[in-house]
Amino acid sequence: MPVLLRPASPADSDAVADVFLAARAGMTYLPVVHTEAETRSWIAGAVLPGCAVSVAVEGCTVLGFCALDGDALEHLYVHPAAHGRGIGTRLLAEAKVVSPGELNLRTFQRNTGARRFYERNGFTIVAVSDGSANEEHEPDIHYRWTRTV
Repeated sequence: MPVLLRPASPADSDAVADVFLAARAGMTYLPVVHTEAETRSWIAGAVLPGCAVSVAVEGCTVLGFCALDGDALEHLYVHPAAHGRGIGTRLLAEAKVVSPGELNLRTFQRNTGARRFYERNGFTIVAVSDGSANEEHEPDIHYRWTRTV
């Protein structure tokens, strides 16, 4: 069955939260700062209505999602069981198409897989921080991609 990309709907809230929670569970260096219920409420009440969210689906199963707010790629997560299938690359390509000419994002310094992924896809480091600006207090990196003519 092919993996399709489509805009997320409010009905996708639980599935998007499932992907987010599964992906973050693999980041064992992160402290848990919200309960599962708080995370699900945040996805339904802030992420889905506040961002342009695309989901990657296979049949009725959401395998990944990206959330774009203007030029900020706020979230891009793929369920760990679906890694290595090009889903993240497709979601990122979609975000680049809809972006206003550039994308900015932050990722944790210790997330070496994400760092390799973004650098391989044309993102460059803008700044490195000590983590004092994120709720996990984990050092992060600001990346930027700019469309070339």
